[in-house]
Amino acid sequence: MASMKSAIVHVTERIRERSSGLRRAYLARIERLAQRPRGSDRLGCANVAHAFAALPANDKLKIVAERAPNIGIVTAYNDMLSAHQPYEGFPAVIRDEAHKQGATAQVAGGVPAMCDGVTQGFPGMEMSLFSRDTIALGTAIALSHDVFDAALLLGICDKIVPGLLIGALHFGHLPCVFVPAGPMSTGMSNDEKSKVREKHAQGQVGRDELLKAESAAYHGPGTCTFYGTANSNQMLLEAMGLHVPGAAFVHPHAPLREALTRDAVRRVLAITSRTQRFTPIGRLVDERSIVNAMVALLATGGSTNHLIHWVAVARSAGILIDWNDFSELSGAVPLLARVYPNGSADVNQFQAAGGPGFVLRELLDSGCLHADAMTIADEGLRDYTRVPELQDGGLHWHDWPKQSGDASIVRTAAEPFSATGGMKLLTGNLGRSVIKISAVPEDRHVIEAPAIVFDTQEALQRAFKAGELERDFVAVVRFQGPHANGMPELHKLTPPLAVLQGKGFQVALVTDGRMSGASGKVPAAIHVSPEAKAGGPLPARWMPSFPRPNGRRGRQRRCPPSWPTTMRTASAESCSPACARTR
Repeated sequence: MASMKSAIVHVTERIRERSSGLRRAYLARIERLAQRPRGSDRLGCANVAHAFAALPANDKLKIVAERAPNIGIVTAYNDMLSAHQPYEGFPAVIRDEAHKQGATAQVAGGVPAMCDGVTQGFPGMEMSLFSRDTIALGTAIALSHDVFDAALLLGICDKIVPGLLIGALHFGHLPCVFVPAGPMSTGMSNDEKSKVREKHAQGQVGRDELLKAESAAYHGPGTCTFYGTANSNQMLLEAMGLHVPGAAFVHPHAPLREALTRDAVRRVLAITSRTQRFTPIGRLVDERSIVNAMVALLATGGSTNHLIHWVAVARSAGILIDWNDFSELSGAVPLLARVYPNGSADVNQFQAAGGPGFVLRELLDSGCLHADAMTIADEGLRDYTRVPELQDGGLHWHDWPKQSGDASIVRTAAEPFSATGGMKLLTGNLGRSVIKISAVPEDRHVIEAPAIVFDTQEALQRAFKAGELERDFVAVVRFQGPHANGMPELHKLTPPLAVLQGKGFQVALVTDGRMSGASGKVPAAIHVSPEAKAGGPLPARWMPSFPRPNGRRGRQRRCPPSWPTTMRTASAESCSPACARTR
């Protein structure tokens, strides 16, 4: 195995130094909590009676008299989300396995889980980012009963995993394992689905055909199969060692899935304070673990949403990271995967070609990951390079082959898709933003065109339908940040912009909002900071509006054609994402 890359060591040390005071205080707090007597011994009799009143008599006896470990389950189950519907039966499996191991388990609480796919483009989407903090609070409320020796966290999708992780880190003295449910089987390909969406945007197909295509793509239980935020979550948890190794992308109804869920019970019991391998989540999630997650994100071209989420996750463990850290790591980390929207494969094909295990092995062997970071597994991060399978009714792991199962999907570190990672930090006269470049064709790395400014995504869609955007332009969509409207994803803008790009126009997007983890091929400088609502310098309001076809003046603005907009996506050194000339 190669020695650690100097850039990765440098970033890790910088994070460690920057965070030293906060991290020291955090570790001291969780150490105090870990030293207390266990919950049923420490709490008053009435408290204990309330906590276990609904349990079977044998379980009460185990916890109170026999002092058996008690696992708290925090679940994001609902049957609105295809990814979370399989969790309905997980508590029964967990309880059964806990009993077999001489322990008990209780559902400590549930957290909300909303689907961005349902709310995309509608007012409910404005609650999406806020839901992460609600989930974190719900997780903390569930664990605040304080009678648990460990916790199992059941969640997969966009805001749910970060929220669960933030909440769990506030109870950092507890060992925690995340329990995924897996992706749905492959349906209509993501490329085919996108083509139907683009045809619908142009009025070439009707609602019936669009709904048929969407229903063929999203058709059963499990996570959506594109490599968006939900599946990026799973990759990051593997890299952090918070899953049973290899658990991320196994179908919900595969026999292997239940075996992995049962193993999560055994794993968390093996690292409680009563064991020699006591590994509370607050110790496990350290600077090395956070950097490993960042590297895995960059190496797979994952969702830009994690540039928001993982800053908050790290802060919950007393660790300070920023976009400069992501940018410097991206310059040192090779791009090893192409999964839609960065390629044509879905996550099932990614898994078959090598999946997280192959990628993590290549990153480890090329010195891109901290091999000594703590995990819930016996042999550390190396365990996450192996594949789980059922043999003779039991779980076993084997090494991936040395070669990729499909070099169009995953590659070795010696022959990557790109020598650098999938994201760039953009800086310029509008402030700072980020861009996911792994899916952007090289001939789109520089876009020069007049800016057209919109205050809402609906205004851009109206202009597209009215035929006003048949030109080269950079769409500036402002007032989409957290202060303005909760920073909704603007994924509904992808089809019209993709249509225009497909017609040969030079188009790009600049916004203080964010894009879906499924977005990619249209260059988009997102998360512009400072945002417009907070006084950021997105094009000023004095710019004249231009008449709409009905004679009314719209809210969109445009710079005079003589003011070109330059978006340089290939360079993290400097960028003028849009015209910011003022009077």
